[in-house]
Amino acid sequence: MALKPSGEMYLETIYILCNKKSSVRSIDIAEYMNYTKPSVSRAVGRLKSEGYIVIGNDGYITLTDNGYVEAKKIYERHTILTKVLMMIGIDEETASDDACKIEHIISNKSFETIKKHVEDNS
Repeated sequence: MALKPSGEMYLETIYILCNKKSSVRSIDIAEYMNYTKPSVSRAVGRLKSEGYIVIGNDGYITLTDNGYVEAKKIYERHTILTKVLMMIGIDEETASDDACKIEHIISNKSFETIKKHVEDNS
């Protein structure tokens, strides 16, 4: 099942947090995203049932192999799109906010073309 944009946002957040700290819990996600605990709990449950994460008995969240691949892809989209927007003169905060919106709707073909262009011109 394809992730919805909200699921992608949660997965990206888990990826970011996993790279910053040794363990991630739902409360960490709630604080990072400034969302309520019940909202995070529902989203985490969905990600678990779809096989993107596992939750240990201690409440710690780990990305599955598939979850890691998807999260890394989403994060890459975000960072490259932010970079492109900043290259054309948009401030970092706006670029990051806009990249967050674009990353969920851009086609793979368009993104890969943008990515190649950035890599060729860096």
